[in-house]
Amino acid sequence: MAASNYSLKVNRDLLDPNFESYRLSLDAIPTYNVQLDAAVEEVKLKDTEYTLEHMRAFGMYNYLHLDPWYEDSVLFVDCNGRVLSLTVTLDTALGKPREVYRLSADPSRCEDRLCASLSCTSATWAALSDGSGRLILLRTGKRGDGSHMKWEPLFSEDMGEPFTILHSTSHVQAGVHVVEVLLLGIQKDPEETKGSGYSVSLKWITVASAAGHGEEKKYEVRKRRVLRGKSVPHYAAVEPQGKGLMVASEKPFIFTHVDGRPVEQPEPQPMEVEKTDPIYFWQQTTEDITICVRMPEGITKQEVLFRVTVDSVSVGVQGFAPLLEGQLHASVDPEACTWIIRDDKSLEVTLQKRSEGPMWPELVMGDRRGEFVMTDEQAALIHERLTHLTSEDLNGNPDSNKPPCNSQELEDCDGFPEDSSSLTHFDEESLQPTQVVNLGSHQYLFTVDVDPSEMPCLCLRHDVDALVWQPRPNQPGNMWEHIATFHALGYVQASKRDKKFATCAPNFSYASLCECLRRAFIYRQPSPVETVLFNRKQGRQVGQVAKQQVASLDSDKPILGFRATNERLFILTSTNLFVLKVNNN
Repeated sequence: MAASNYSLKVNRDLLDPNFESYRLSLDAIPTYNVQLDAAVEEVKLKDTEYTLEHMRAFGMYNYLHLDPWYEDSVLFVDCNGRVLSLTVTLDTALGKPREVYRLSADPSRCEDRLCASLSCTSATWAALSDGSGRLILLRTGKRGDGSHMKWEPLFSEDMGEPFTILHSTSHVQAGVHVVEVLLLGIQKDPEETKGSGYSVSLKWITVASAAGHGEEKKYEVRKRRVLRGKSVPHYAAVEPQGKGLMVASEKPFIFTHVDGRPVEQPEPQPMEVEKTDPIYFWQQTTEDITICVRMPEGITKQEVLFRVTVDSVSVGVQGFAPLLEGQLHASVDPEACTWIIRDDKSLEVTLQKRSEGPMWPELVMGDRRGEFVMTDEQAALIHERLTHLTSEDLNGNPDSNKPPCNSQELEDCDGFPEDSSSLTHFDEESLQPTQVVNLGSHQYLFTVDVDPSEMPCLCLRHDVDALVWQPRPNQPGNMWEHIATFHALGYVQASKRDKKFATCAPNFSYASLCECLRRAFIYRQPSPVETVLFNRKQGRQVGQVAKQQVASLDSDKPILGFRATNERLFILTSTNLFVLKVNNN
């Protein structure tokens, strides 16, 4: 099954072309501090872990974990192997984080250990990695009800090599409880001779209850799948029912093994692209536009429906939907526009541009059913301009002062990457990609859990904005839905050279960035102002203002964890857990 290409569909109603900027607010942010009994140990990368992929996977790991099922509840693991939980109900009466589970073995004994990682699988389950290669599935009970129930391990297995947990989810299949866990690891790869010598692996483990065999508390691995790639994924998550997998990465991933057996790789197939003949062709000069619309043979002028205004056009046949309709790229003179039937099977339309000179990049805004055809004069002019690039002579333009380019002098950073960043949906049965989005310049920013019953959302940069996308695996026609926009955040975050983490509130009331040390930046969505503000430059009253706030922590320790809820921002260092009251709901 060939993968079909897919384009992310931006919801224009969620964009604000009139957004100006964030105004710095000096309003104080109430900050509360919890002193930790034991430090959170930052696991440093060793000399052998020198690659960029090691840094992305483990060096920038977020040690703080948000519980999406229970509001204002966070978890982390300290240096003693204790899993600690803190649920905030009253900021002025913060208690100590309580221990819910303790790793039995000392993780420091493993020479190649990583930081312990945690994933809240459901409202009553969690997945835990000790950092040395052991996966533990725990039945937690209801975590947010204030009870002090200890977590009960019901599955534990050594996976052979250290890993971190990217995502986990659970569901019931045919009356059997099933847990899906996605693990990230980096291994030596003897076949990787040109690069760093390492490859990135994603292990998709399916663990199911053996209750049907009379053992209620026994869980066993039902299926193991391995994907390999050459870059650490920005985003990876399993569908709620385990029917598929989504991965966003700079370089592609493929399934290599299932239950230890190699997967036969199919012959590469081109993406399925819908191929249709153009409905119309168009040419342009500096003065006018000529359009040739394909019509049913034998059409008469009485059956032609033609309407043109200053900024729109509609062409069709009586009794049928319009063949060409929509808003023009620029304005035209309706009185100077004409049409004529050619050869009884096409309609030739001439539109007179109102402003001579500028060339139109498209005819009708957003319409892709037509094809632009250059005139002979335009083709000759472009050919003349590009002669020096295609000439057999090293310098096709001897009058130019610029020396010719020598490809042997190019640096690695000047080359165009073979693989572009992509977002891929894999089918669980075929193990093949079904839909692929070429992210191109849409830089990945962060992942956020908005609805615990859905897959995690991913935030991508689009131009200067940051757009949040919710995966909808049950909607193949709209598999990634644009649900929120943070105006200008894409531009803002690019200016933060010391940025370490980024996140947003699940209700999208604010987004936040933090640096490696001390400072956090909060960017609030536009909200009505209490006083009257006047924009002198544009001569209009301002009804809404987007605010920027800066919080500076009383700590010189590196920030290890950073999470946001609707009301609070949680920041973890090695010795303290800071709680910032951002919203008062």
